[in-house]
Amino acid sequence: MEIELLAADSMGTRSMATFIKTSDIRILIDPGVALGPRRYGLPPHPIEIERLHIHWERILKAASQSDIMIITHYHYDHHNPDHIEIFKDKRVFIKHPTNNINRSQKMRAAYFQDKLGDIPGSIEFAEGKSVDFGRTRIIFSKSVYHGTNSRLGHVVEVFIDSPDGKFLFSSDVEGPAIDAQVEFILDHPADVIYIDGPMTYMLGYRYSKGHLQKSIENLIRIIEEAHPQKLILDHHLLRDIKWREKMSPVFEAGSRNGVDVVCAAEFMGEPVDQLEARRKELYGKR
Repeated sequence: MEIELLAADSMGTRSMATFIKTSDIRILIDPGVALGPRRYGLPPHPIEIERLHIHWERILKAASQSDIMIITHYHYDHHNPDHIEIFKDKRVFIKHPTNNINRSQKMRAAYFQDKLGDIPGSIEFAEGKSVDFGRTRIIFSKSVYHGTNSRLGHVVEVFIDSPDGKFLFSSDVEGPAIDAQVEFILDHPADVIYIDGPMTYMLGYRYSKGHLQKSIENLIRIIEEAHPQKLILDHHLLRDIKWREKMSPVFEAGSRNGVDVVCAAEFMGEPVDQLEARRKELYGKR
C-alpha cells in the first residue's frame, strides 16, 4: 500500500487530502484544500496562497490517477465544488447529504450534488457501507460527530484493508473525544492511522479542557489497543504551534509501545511548516 498525504495543516494549508494505492485500486479521500480566512486578525499570507496552489496541483494529479473518490463531509477544505471536473467517470462515495447533517453542510451538499450531475460514473452514500475491489476492502463508519457535538455536523471515517496494508482515516473528529469516533478506530486496527487531532488552538472557548483530556486518553488507548506502526496527528491540532507540548502524553505512550507518532509532514518526509499558526510571524508582527 502506498500512502501519500497531499496537503495538510503541518504542510501549510487546511486539508487532509490523501491518496492511497493498493494492488487493486487507487483511492482519493477528501480532495479539497483551503486557508483560514482570518487568523490573529490577519488574512492569509502570500506564502500561504502560493502553498495552496502547490497543494491543489498535487490533488489534481492524484485525482487524474484515481479510480475511487471519497467525500467524508462538505467543508471546503475537504471538497471543492468549483472543480467538479475532477470527478469525471469516477466512482464517488459521499457522506449522506441530508441525514445526520447540520444546516450549513446540508446546503453545501445540495449545491455540490447539483453541480456534479452525471459527471461521475456513479455516486453512492458511504455511511455504514463495505465495498470490495479485488482483495481491497473499503469500510465506512456510520456518521460520527464533526468534533464533540452535532453543531458542525457529522463526518464519515474510512478504513482501507488490503493485502498490502491497512489504513484508517478519521476525518474531522477533532480529538477523538467521543466514544463512537474511537470505537470505529479500535474495531478496525490499521498499520497507519491518520487522525484529526484535538482543536487545542481554540482551547477554553470552542474546545474544552475536558475534551482535550478525553482526546489524549483516547489517543493513548488507540496506541495501546490498536497498536499501529504509525499514528499521524494533524489538521485542527497543527493550527497550534505548541501541539507537541500539548500532546506530550501521547508521544510518551507511543515511545513506550513502539508506535511512531508523527504529523503529516513528518510522515511524508517534508519540513513541518505551520503557516497558519505562524501568520503573525510571516507578517512581521508580534
